[in-house]
Amino acid sequence: MKMLIKVATLSALLVASSLNGAEATKIVDINAQASDATRITKEDLGNKKVVTELALGLRKTDLYEESNETTGDKADYSRPAPGASTRFERAFVNAPPMIPHSVEGLLPITTANNQCVGCHMPAVAPSMKATPIPTSHFTNYRPTTVMDGEKVLKEGKEMGPGNTSDVLVAKAQKSEKLNNSRFNCSQCHAPQSKAGTAVANTFQGDFGDGKGKSGSSLADVMNEGVE
Repeated sequence: MKMLIKVATLSALLVASSLNGAEATKIVDINAQASDATRITKEDLGNKKVVTELALGLRKTDLYEESNETTGDKADYSRPAPGASTRFERAFVNAPPMIPHSVEGLLPITTANNQCVGCHMPAVAPSMKATPIPTSHFTNYRPTTVMDGEKVLKEGKEMGPGNTSDVLVAKAQKSEKLNNSRFNCSQCHAPQSKAGTAVANTFQGDFGDGKGKSGSSLADVMNEGVE
């Protein structure tokens, strides 16, 4: 699949964001059609007395003939400009949100060029109507590792053969600067393709109070289950 990249200046994107920010406050459930109860019932193989070869496959065409109809969904990554898009509901609590806007001219992210921070840094995000980068991205969760002679110390604990992973909870080190491990936004956040889902989706995310659909609480629950 190919994605056409056009050059876009950051200043133009910022203007678009400020003009259309109100629209970005909405949240769209991109899994609504895939999780439709009627579709799930229809596609559930457990409800069928006879399961045909077509039902077993994802292509839904004759398995013994390569016709023009046997084609996959074409990926379409065309999206509104930053600021003119609508936020996507997260798949589950603290899941990295999908990128709802066009990334033309924004990729690749390099050490010298990360245009994402121009709108998403907490100091400017409210005025740009953008999702602010959460606290977890300004925190270093990696254990402090130093050498003491031939000893390896993690969080002050000596590591020996076979126990280099014994430190489960590191002392979080918060900073006002974006942590280097979070600098490459596209390693977790990806554009959403306009493509149909091959099968229905029975997964339902538990968002608790509902705030997790569009916000992050990862910094508050990072050590749950390991302390």
